[in-house]
Amino acid sequence: MRIMSLFPQAALTAAGHGQRMRLMERRQVWIGLGVLFLAMVLAVGPAWAADPNNKPARGLSAALVYPGMTIGPEDDVKIDLKLKNTGRSDETVLFEVTEKPEGWKAEIKDFNKSVSGMFLAEDDYRTLNLTARPEGDPKRLPAGTYRFVVQVKTSDGSITRTTSTEVTVLEGKKAAGDIKLTTSYPILRGPSDSKFEFTLDINNETEEDSLFNLSANASEGWEISFKPAYEDKQISSLKIKAGSSSSVGVQVTPPARSEAGDYPFKVRVQSGKAKADVDLTVVLTGTYKIKTGTLNGLLSLATQKGQDANISLYVRNEGSAVQREISFVSFKPENWKVKFNPEKLDNLKPDELKQIEVTIIPSEEALVGDYSVAISAQGEKSTSEVELRVTVKASSAWGWIGIGIIMLVIIGLAVAFRRLGRR
Repeated sequence: MRIMSLFPQAALTAAGHGQRMRLMERRQVWIGLGVLFLAMVLAVGPAWAADPNNKPARGLSAALVYPGMTIGPEDDVKIDLKLKNTGRSDETVLFEVTEKPEGWKAEIKDFNKSVSGMFLAEDDYRTLNLTARPEGDPKRLPAGTYRFVVQVKTSDGSITRTTSTEVTVLEGKKAAGDIKLTTSYPILRGPSDSKFEFTLDINNETEEDSLFNLSANASEGWEISFKPAYEDKQISSLKIKAGSSSSVGVQVTPPARSEAGDYPFKVRVQSGKAKADVDLTVVLTGTYKIKTGTLNGLLSLATQKGQDANISLYVRNEGSAVQREISFVSFKPENWKVKFNPEKLDNLKPDELKQIEVTIIPSEEALVGDYSVAISAQGEKSTSEVELRVTVKASSAWGWIGIGIIMLVIIGLAVAFRRLGRR
């Protein structure tokens, strides 16, 4: 009996062991799934982080384009300072030259204006200039190496960027065969469909009358021509007497519908071994042009007084700059209603087209006839207008009433003729 009683206990022990094995197998499966999920997250994580559209709420980039440069004693210290708002929020940035050589004056300039701050909208970028000169404005810079540090920060001080440069001024006299090339406005700014004209002053510091050749290395598609000051003819060279100077106009035409941005190029003046270069920049703000029309080309529709008339219009951005906050305005007869869906477009990229639905409701007192309703799309620095002809027709009920009146008249005439005929 004691031997027989051991079998149920053994069965229970085997069942418990099997249950523990199943639990261990389930745990191993869940652990494996967890490890697989973690590996997928680690693999995909860098791709999420690299998403260019996942911009931070606030961001700022600032740098002097030349961390080091070497110039002659009669050159100018002038270095571009690049700023860009890399965040999703508009920023007001402040800048200051925090380190400069003793006895020097240094400032940040926008064209010919000295500035200490600037507003940068989202994705906006600007190019400023760090200029420096010893106090007293000597004709020649003293030889040596000079360090300049510029600090750029947001107005609340939460973001700070520091950039620096070292300028080495060489010793020695200016060679007798040198050319001096200067301009008062090295950066011009305007729409992409504009023409830009720089003025260069060429000083012949050689000992001979010389013929100077003019050239430029602009990007593909850009047209650059040279002409004498106050003249329209184009030239590729000019003769300047020894010790004299002459002014030359540089006319720049961007390609059609060029994108907004900075476009630097170099102009060279050369005579024999003597040569001089100057860096010029065109800043394009883009072109602003929108067009409005109907999808099928028809500009007329018909309705009845007090009844809705619907038409679809499109708005296309035919410029090279993004159009923001496009609103719609109607010019209609008195007591008429015009509704737009959507009521405005937040932004419209170049070559992008969007459709809007327009509902026109004539007045209850409108007479039968044709009316004019003008729709104007008003974008950023551009407006487009389309004129619609709305025909107000009589109600169909009046048609049936007219037919009934005519039938009554005909019946009345028939009865009258019949009675007269009996007499």
